[in-house]
Parts: sequence; C-alpha cells; structure tokens
Amino acid sequence: MPELNPTAKNILSSDVEIKGTVKFRDNLSIDGKIEGEVTSTDGALTVGENSEIRGEIKTKSVIVFGKVNGNITVEERCELKGRAQLFGDLKAARLVIEEGATFVGKSEVSPNKVAQMKPEVVRQPENTKVVAAR
Repeated sequence: MPELNPTAKNILSSDVEIKGTVKFRDNLSIDGKIEGEVTSTDGALTVGENSEIRGEIKTKSVIVFGKVNGNITVEERCELKGRAQLFGDLKAARLVIEEGATFVGKSEVSPNKVAQMKPEVVRQPENTKVVAAR
C-alpha cells in the first residue's frame, strides 16, 4: 500500500472533504475528497489512493494513486500509478502510466514545450565565406 509523500509540507488526510478551490505552494498530498479546482504554479501534488478529486488540477507536477474526475494540466511530469483512475484530458511535458492504471480521455504530451518557451539566439559565424556554385 503506497503512502503519501513523506516530504510533503501539507497533507489533507482521508477524513477531509473540501468543496471549492485549493491553492498551494511547494508540495501537497491529498488523501481526502475535493470537489473543485486544485492549483499551484510551482508545486508538486500527490493524489493518494483513497482520494477522489472532482475538478481540474493545474500544477507543476502530479503523481496520481487515486481517482480524478477532471482535466489535469501540468508543466512538467504526470505519473499515473497502478491503481490510478483518470477520467479527463491530460496536458503534460512528460507522462508515465503504470500497468493497471485507468485513463479515459485525451492526452497532449509536449516534451519540448519548456524549450519552445525560451527564446533562442542564433548567431552567424564571423569567419564564414559563401561560395557560389557554378
């Protein structure tokens, strides 16, 4: 039986039920029920195996052991563990789905998304000669 993230600063245990928006920083482990949006610009979310989330998840990264009914959008990595159930669409830079996980929805995995956001400077070499073919 997997445990919640022991390094998480914030933990919502299995007897907690929340209706509304949950915003957090750093790490959050949820093992309860949430009806609403879960958001963090720079945080890592762990959805415990007893948890049930009905709503959107927008975080930096997420590991799902439990059940999510809603869309997931993460900047970096999304992991669906063996007993995870995701009913919704998924957008991530990286996606890991373990055997036994249930995923019903569309996925958009863009590993180069972060690289595309950064401007690229292209410089011409200073000592290049252009030779015309005859």
